[in-house]
Amino acid sequence: MSPKTVEAYRRDVLQFLAFLAEHLGGAPSLRDLAALAPADVRAFLAARRAKNIGSRSLMRALAGMRAFGRFLERNGKGKVGALTAVRAPKIGKTLPRPLAVTAAKRMADPDIAAGDGREPWIHARDAAVLALLYGSGLRISEALGLTRADAGSGTRDAITVTGKGRKQRMVPVLPQVQSLIAEYVALCPYDLPADGPLFVGAKGGPLSPRIVQLAMARLRGTLGLPETATPHALRHSFATHLLARGGDLRAIQELLGHASLATTQIYTEVDAERLIEAYRNAHPRA
Repeated sequence: MSPKTVEAYRRDVLQFLAFLAEHLGGAPSLRDLAALAPADVRAFLAARRAKNIGSRSLMRALAGMRAFGRFLERNGKGKVGALTAVRAPKIGKTLPRPLAVTAAKRMADPDIAAGDGREPWIHARDAAVLALLYGSGLRISEALGLTRADAGSGTRDAITVTGKGRKQRMVPVLPQVQSLIAEYVALCPYDLPADGPLFVGAKGGPLSPRIVQLAMARLRGTLGLPETATPHALRHSFATHLLARGGDLRAIQELLGHASLATTQIYTEVDAERLIEAYRNAHPRA
């Protein structure tokens, strides 16, 4: 599993064990775990929900706890049957909210953010990162995980990225994105070694995802976009706009790095919803 998944599962299991210590009146033993009832697990989930933890996070917590239970069973430490007897919380169906084509394009314009007191190379860096999210459908972690060697000097028409589960895939890089990367590399005041990160922060260290989120928030205010216009929304926009222009669903799945086609199919619903909305707004008798 990816390091972030391992860390999330570890945190969930520790929270579960801490809850049991209070719930049972002492640190739980292996015998205590084996004797747990489904009601005990539900009590933990209810306690987490009382702290405003959403269904998706609760589902992940249960998955982490079940992984812990399987680990105990594999190592001859007993079986925690209560974990498998509890149903996962239901998750409300939400559709991705892509940006309009014009807004997505303007996100990668370094001149829009000019005049906010930051240096030109930082504007060029932010524009290059956001252009990769929209132009190649990358996740923030994938864009920030690129090395200088991965992108060269901004002249490569395709790059290899490492996604979830450390799976690698090749994605295209549009000429406009290549030029933005090249402009950033030329303006960056820091040495960018081949095996070092392509995108660096103001002090020369690896660029934090939080900085990209803040850059997007500034652009939201400038362009008058809603709160749903996040860096990840650019990835959603990439998929939705490709599909709207006749892109093949399987190809989009490969470009996004989705393990299952079912994950990609949600964009067909987004596209259908937009078509219906356009019909209702435009048809004289709608």
